[in-house]
Amino acid sequence: MMAQYMALKARHAGTLLFYRMGDFYELFHDDALVAAEVLDITLTKRGKTQGEQIPMCGVPFHSYEPYLAKLIKAGHKVAICEQTETPDEAKARAKREGRPASKALVNREVVRIVTQGTLTEDNLLSARESNFIACLCAVSGAYALSWMELSTGSFFVQPLLQDDINSALERVAPQELLVPDKIEVSFDPALNITRQSATLFHSDNARKRMEAIYDVQALDSLGDLSRAEITSCGALLDYIARTQVGKMPYIAAPQKVTSQASLQIDAATRRSLELTRTMNGERKGSLLACIDKTVTPAGARALQASLSSPLTDIARIKRRLDYIECLMQETPLREALRDHLRAMPDMQRALGRLSAGRGGPRDLQMIASGLAIAETLRGFLQSVPRCSEVFGSLLSCIQSAPALTDLQDTLARALKEDPPMLARDGGFIAKGYHPKLDEFKTLRDDSKKIIAKLQGEYQQDSGIPALKIKFNNVLGYFIEVTSKHADALMQNPDTYIHRQTMANAVRFTTTALADLERDIAIASEKSLALELSLFDDLLARCTAQSDAISLRAHSIASLDMSAGLAQLAIENNYCRPQLDDSKAFAIEGGRHPVVEASLKAEGQSFVPNDCDLGSAQRLWLLTGPNMAGKSTYLRQNALIAVLAQMGSFVPASSAHIGITDRIFSRVGASDDLARGRSTFMVEMVETAAILNQATDRSLVILDEIGRGTATFDGLSIAWACVEHLHEVNRARGIFATHYHELTALTEQLDALSCHSMAVKEWKGDIIFMHHVESGAADRSYGIHVGQLAGLPKAVINRAKSVLDLLQSGEKSNALQKLADDLPLFNISAENVPEASELERFLDDLDPDSLSPRDALDMIYKIKNLHTQ
Repeated sequence: MMAQYMALKARHAGTLLFYRMGDFYELFHDDALVAAEVLDITLTKRGKTQGEQIPMCGVPFHSYEPYLAKLIKAGHKVAICEQTETPDEAKARAKREGRPASKALVNREVVRIVTQGTLTEDNLLSARESNFIACLCAVSGAYALSWMELSTGSFFVQPLLQDDINSALERVAPQELLVPDKIEVSFDPALNITRQSATLFHSDNARKRMEAIYDVQALDSLGDLSRAEITSCGALLDYIARTQVGKMPYIAAPQKVTSQASLQIDAATRRSLELTRTMNGERKGSLLACIDKTVTPAGARALQASLSSPLTDIARIKRRLDYIECLMQETPLREALRDHLRAMPDMQRALGRLSAGRGGPRDLQMIASGLAIAETLRGFLQSVPRCSEVFGSLLSCIQSAPALTDLQDTLARALKEDPPMLARDGGFIAKGYHPKLDEFKTLRDDSKKIIAKLQGEYQQDSGIPALKIKFNNVLGYFIEVTSKHADALMQNPDTYIHRQTMANAVRFTTTALADLERDIAIASEKSLALELSLFDDLLARCTAQSDAISLRAHSIASLDMSAGLAQLAIENNYCRPQLDDSKAFAIEGGRHPVVEASLKAEGQSFVPNDCDLGSAQRLWLLTGPNMAGKSTYLRQNALIAVLAQMGSFVPASSAHIGITDRIFSRVGASDDLARGRSTFMVEMVETAAILNQATDRSLVILDEIGRGTATFDGLSIAWACVEHLHEVNRARGIFATHYHELTALTEQLDALSCHSMAVKEWKGDIIFMHHVESGAADRSYGIHVGQLAGLPKAVINRAKSVLDLLQSGEKSNALQKLADDLPLFNISAENVPEASELERFLDDLDPDSLSPRDALDMIYKIKNLHTQ
């Protein structure tokens, strides 16, 4: 047995081998050590090798998935090794091969390799998030990225420039990335990378693999794919075939994605704007979580895909906005759609499991239910003439098709209302669907009634009321009559066959009774075998309609996304944005959607602000104190642009946006210690990317460029960046800064205008108005913000005196004066004030020793001390 294990392990190096032994998956040697630690299960021993005991641990076969999920989450790959024959079959094989049956070893084979990117089971996946596996390769200097979701069959490919690779990977967010082992690309350390031999990335082999899978003579029918794109797709398909051990699930033909078709958002900007994840990596608090009103898992995944890749095609954007507007105006329709969508099963993933050979009767039921609900939804849309016209293209994807109607009817007739999850247990075919199966089940479940009925028939036929059908372990079922009635049956030997004569009774059988006995004995076995055969037939019917089912499922997901965005717009008073080919960016009453939602939950309101980056003032210089809302304002305008181009209404009173090709956001400070980059280096790298890539159709938001170095260095860098953005990039943008010297640039740069965050001063304190107004701020109020943050009073006073000296006009002597007057001891003393009488009284007080009367007296005494 161990030799068999070692041979299988050698063929699947780099994986943890789940070796099936009866009701357990066992792991040995180093695999056992790793698994026991990750799973926190008992480590035992089994046998010895070279004098050393073999470590072993195991997990139950019937409940292995939670253990599998832990190992996969920990970054391991797991090879599932099953027994491919029964012990009896192994013994029979041994006899045929001339070996002792007692030493027969059951054959085992790896049937699947599970990785983070190849999960299909519901309990291993997040229902509302996609689980992509991607493949990056280069052919003759040209890069291509392909990615798919195995659980739904979605498949995409995109040509890339090397500089755009990490941005694309941030957008796709694959759970696993395949690359050639010697590819010269610097990846984010957080990526789960699977390196493959370069020999697996051969374009000719990739082409043949694709032609075989999609059953085409040439790949022209799949679109105009480059060698790099074909190689990437083929290598990914090859990896899927190897991990699924030859059983290819349903995978749609790859859809080609181009950079020009979507709004480009680099990795740093995506993180800065917290589109789908916050800086802490959590979904909660992100823009996605804020706008997600979908009611189906597939709709949630469609929303995430749309938000991750906003459009640049005005016609497609307007179509999505038309969907939303129609559903906003038709409230009864929207509510009816959302009510029925809540019952919509995840057809995409059900089809994925079925095609991968891991589906069950419940997945078939999900397909049947999903097709039926889709018909209902189609009827709702068609019942409203305006919506029937607006949703014309979507309706064409879910219109009735004879093949799908037949499939839906067949599944509805074939399956019980609440079938079991696993086909192997049987009991999922409805009564009346298959007559022979009904017979088997009746025999299995109602044998006593059938025997009683047959006994009555024989009594009537023979005229012997005392005739009985009995059973024993020797004869099985038999007919028994008294000796005086035996002659009547003996006269009909063609029907009644003599079995045994007793002292007072005679026993007979019939051909029908013998057949019935045999059928009863094997009814359960035949019932299960026939059900499994019927399952295979229903499975084949479903997979034959994979493309049509997938198209309908994707269309329903889009409908759910539109209905959810309509609900979002109504609940939060969003407006329909106007998008065109101009270079306008005019927002009235704009709000930050996430911050607004947070304030709303606390019963507070958000202060809206306008923003007009028209040609006359396409670059804003934004000044004002920290905590006044600059960063929120910067981000809200970028988020409004993202929402508009994904085809959503936006948080504003009105919005006119000329299509943006790229959005860049440099807001906030962070280092990148994994790559040896300081905070300032990260800032400069990201700023360099903006200045090198932004165009006159881009939107740029920059916050405090140059703050990470010496004052004059930082000012110089910020000054040059503003000039470059204005004169070279000519992008629409907002540049937030504390360098008030930059306001002088408005005299030289005609499209640069100054704006600031409004602040009110009241009795020495400041009040943040969170309102953007024209003109530059007169100062940054840094000391006031420090005071609000709780800096010691001595520090605040010292800071004020230092500031007064620096601003006194004696800057040449200011530093020396400050150095000569360091009030360290005064500050120290000031920081430790003498305890008051009230504080001393409270220190000496023992509350536990007080009676109620004493406690009341103490309260009066404390009040008196406080007023003194």
